[in-house]
Amino acid sequence: MERRTIGAAALAVGAVGLGCMPMSWAYSTSRQRGDESLRAVHRALDLGASLLDTADMYGPFTNELLVGRALKERRSDAFVSTKVGLLVGDQHIVANGRPGYVKRACDASLRRLQTDVIDLYQLHRSDPEVPVEETWGAMAELVQAGKVRALGLCAVGARAGRRGARPHDATIRQLERVQQVFPVSAVEAELSVWSPEALETLLPWCQTRGVGFLAAMPLGNGYLTGRLRTGAGFEADDLRARHPRFTGEMMAANQPIVAGLRRVARRHGEHVTPAQVALAWILAQGPHVVPVPGTKQERWVTENAAATNLRLTPDNLREVAVLPRAQGSWD
Repeated sequence: MERRTIGAAALAVGAVGLGCMPMSWAYSTSRQRGDESLRAVHRALDLGASLLDTADMYGPFTNELLVGRALKERRSDAFVSTKVGLLVGDQHIVANGRPGYVKRACDASLRRLQTDVIDLYQLHRSDPEVPVEETWGAMAELVQAGKVRALGLCAVGARAGRRGARPHDATIRQLERVQQVFPVSAVEAELSVWSPEALETLLPWCQTRGVGFLAAMPLGNGYLTGRLRTGAGFEADDLRARHPRFTGEMMAANQPIVAGLRRVARRHGEHVTPAQVALAWILAQGPHVVPVPGTKQERWVTENAAATNLRLTPDNLREVAVLPRAQGSWD
């Protein structure tokens, strides 16, 4: 697989990563199988999809434990990204950015991941009660202690912040603050054909500063694969059961987006899929952009990794760019 570099430290990773969250959290928990997920991780590493993206809150904790089982055997093949800053309680999630907590959480993640260093340690969300510079300073001390190689920041949401602000203005303000403390190597934010807001300001900010960009939810929570059936419904604990784009009405209304991806796919061969077109579109946004599709099955890992071999033409890219804007029941 093609390799890409992220951050000033030139951290090398496979051009497509693996989001591990669905293996343990947020998606159809009745269909989660530890051994099946472990095979998916090994398949990703076999194919060169080296970036494994997890977080202590996924599960909570069980996702890191699962990834740790793979790392125990194949640490040298993997680039490990995990996150800190969110605590999962009973029906609620709270931020904790206190320096002492961050350091304890890092040690706990290292134990669960069965490794002595985390390649990319990301701040999941800032704590409104703690200046983000203090949290980031504690994370920087972890780099100096040799427990972490580089630091990243997760976007706070495209529309978070002041009324009337541009997409990701709140994240950029945070980035400007923490960059004064210690270099940011990567930013993780949603980017997909149906959620392109990061292209407006956040991705350009990263590109001009040599900061890597990890594209989260690049397949639109599974919708852009074209494999979800309209009206099929989701399990109660599946995040899509409460997502405004996954009502039956909106899934039907957004079908022209998938149809457009299928048209492009057919021009590249009968075995090319809408998901691969969606990932290839992200890969075309810049050499420091790495999509991180989440899955828990080997076959989808294989399909996603093959997107690195798909080269979209300028006409293809223009065709994707003019697909209809996604609709949601909150619009």
